[in-house]
Amino acid sequence: MSAVPTATTPVIAAGAVCWRIVDGDARILLVHRTQHRDVSLPKGKVDPGETLPQTAVREIAEETGLTIVLGAPLGQISYVLPNGRDKLVYYWSAEVDGNTLEASRFTPNDEIDALEWVSLAKARKRLSYPHDIEVVDAFAERLAAGNARTFAIIALRHGKAVPAESWDGPDATRPLLQRGVDQAASIAMGIAAFRPARLASSTAVRCVQTLAPTARLTGLPVRETAKISQDAWEDDTASVSSVVAKRLRRMQTAVLCSHGPVLPAIIDEVARQTNTVVTSALRAAARLSTGEYTVLHISAEHPDAGIVAIETHSPTAE
Repeated sequence: MSAVPTATTPVIAAGAVCWRIVDGDARILLVHRTQHRDVSLPKGKVDPGETLPQTAVREIAEETGLTIVLGAPLGQISYVLPNGRDKLVYYWSAEVDGNTLEASRFTPNDEIDALEWVSLAKARKRLSYPHDIEVVDAFAERLAAGNARTFAIIALRHGKAVPAESWDGPDATRPLLQRGVDQAASIAMGIAAFRPARLASSTAVRCVQTLAPTARLTGLPVRETAKISQDAWEDDTASVSSVVAKRLRRMQTAVLCSHGPVLPAIIDEVARQTNTVVTSALRAAARLSTGEYTVLHISAEHPDAGIVAIETHSPTAE
């Protein structure tokens, strides 16, 4: 059960730097807020039961009419609201293509009265708050390095399953407990926020079941492979390196749902094949609890120049 917010509980929000290339130059989206009479980056508060990536996508859709795909995270900023409460906002980058822009529908309303696509230089002048400019600067650095456009490998640990000691059949047939089913449902929207093109799963029932809600949401099939299964790992017949290599070659966002002992090897392989220095933060990102997932963002322009960003998310259902 989540804690009841109090006057001292920070307000948590999520948003994005929505960007596109126009005549070779980057333009980003600013929102003119009606009631506040200011100019800011699009964002909004987390609703109960939401994960942060889910919030970012929903809020952008509500404020701008754009259905975005999250890219790499840009970090978070904090500030104090007029009522004295702290506010913490998490940001991602999100490239907007022509089809997305054409399909968007925006009508001025009580919250947002106008949208504006501007250059980075003009954004710094237009934005009302220094903390928003910090986020723009972070995006500008990534753009200058050629790392604004990314794809991701999402390493997911299956939800909570029936304990091995309580199961008479083969280990691979252990199903999710109701807690695991709830975990799988609670992470589906967050994973979908990165719009994976592939859902790959260990052949174990608990992994396939964990990806089922995401499959229903995205319309993608769950592709089972023994190459990242725990049985193959224990038998020394796993082929993690080949699975990772294929996903890196395709340069499309993919989910790999596997097991506690196998996930560190998956993340180590991504690091090795992208020439990423293995740090304590990267190792921590591989120590996932049930239902957690780590998103490894890789530059589409420089896929062998190291992981651009790492983020880990937990299920809201526990």
